[in-house]
Amino acid sequence: MGSKRKIHFAWWILLGLCITVGLGKSGINNGAGLFLPSVSEDLGIGMGNLTLYLSISAVVTMIFLPIGGKLMAKYDTRYLLSIAIILQAGSFAVFGLMNSVWGWYIFSIPLAVGGVFITVLAGPVLVNTWFKKKSGLALGIMTAAGGLIGAVTQPAIGKLITNLGWRQSYIIVGVAVIIIIVPTIIFLLRKSPQDKGLLPYGMEETNANGNKDGGNSENAGIAFANARKSIAFILLTVFFFIITSAASFSVHIPTYITSKGYSVGFAGNIMAALMLGVLVGSLAFGYLTDKIGAKNTTILAMSFGIVSMILLLFFASSTILITIGVALFGFVTSSIGTLAPALTSALFGNKDYSQIYSTVSLGLAVAAIFALPAYGYIFDFTGSYTAGLYAIIVMLIINIICVVVSFRDKEKMVKKGLWQ
Repeated sequence: MGSKRKIHFAWWILLGLCITVGLGKSGINNGAGLFLPSVSEDLGIGMGNLTLYLSISAVVTMIFLPIGGKLMAKYDTRYLLSIAIILQAGSFAVFGLMNSVWGWYIFSIPLAVGGVFITVLAGPVLVNTWFKKKSGLALGIMTAAGGLIGAVTQPAIGKLITNLGWRQSYIIVGVAVIIIIVPTIIFLLRKSPQDKGLLPYGMEETNANGNKDGGNSENAGIAFANARKSIAFILLTVFFFIITSAASFSVHIPTYITSKGYSVGFAGNIMAALMLGVLVGSLAFGYLTDKIGAKNTTILAMSFGIVSMILLLFFASSTILITIGVALFGFVTSSIGTLAPALTSALFGNKDYSQIYSTVSLGLAVAAIFALPAYGYIFDFTGSYTAGLYAIIVMLIINIICVVVSFRDKEKMVKKGLWQ
């Protein structure tokens, strides 16, 4: 009986992921924007030319994702992720030594290669491997932890740049992330429960109750070779593209708010509401995924997104309703970290999860390249974001259709005996 009260190692894996993914995303990826004004001014590089390195990173991410998925399935997680964070955070630190924009272009390549493992693959792949039960909640906690870490690191990085300059700050942030994450990876992360002589968390209960998806094995699912030919696979890639495209609008929310006549200070408060929405949405959707399933939770999430766009379109004159609208949009943004991995697992199982997830994540990478500038161009050409908000409503409706049709296709594949 005493062994049952012992904390399952899966929760230590989750703690390690919260630190690793949280710092990789919030410290490195999200912190990058804070450096741009100072670098642009000091080196006389135009913002457009400088931010091109982010587009190069997105292209490299897109190319390397399928390769990363295969490597995650094949090699020891500790070695892979240790090398990955040295590439990602090390490249970030090296930016502090650069004098030409070409430095950012060149080092954006190892930055992106490392980031594929740390910020895209590690969380979903390891949670899916270690948690047979409460995987949705685990993903929600991981995404929420990233938001909390961001709330601490973003102001800290801003102060560093103000007090020490961008060069030293790049180096300090990059080196600090390596020093914190490498030991975290070595001590807390393991590729699979078998490495610790364990079953995944909740596996005993699942075996006792049976598995309604068509297989009892912890590695049951649809093989990558069969999955990639399915309608569900194509529609899941579309889902990833759309959810990332929709969430990309969050970068433009401050401009949208000020274009409606509000102050920059109010826009700052609105962004706090967005982050609160991400935090609450991550935990709520994680919990609901386990309770009512990935399909129903996703439809609910997309519906929240549609309501948020309606509030922004038609009730922008009300400070209360526009704040609620932005907070609800934070729910949609949190879907990338919680619902996208959960849908992949629900549709295709564990069999070739890392390969399937990394390949459908191409939709995520492509969206990162095109969506961000698209909203900017809509604003430049029309003088408002109205067309963009209507486009988001249409995209979210398409996502609901994609999810419904995907699960019908899954049923057909299970009936054909492809779930093994």
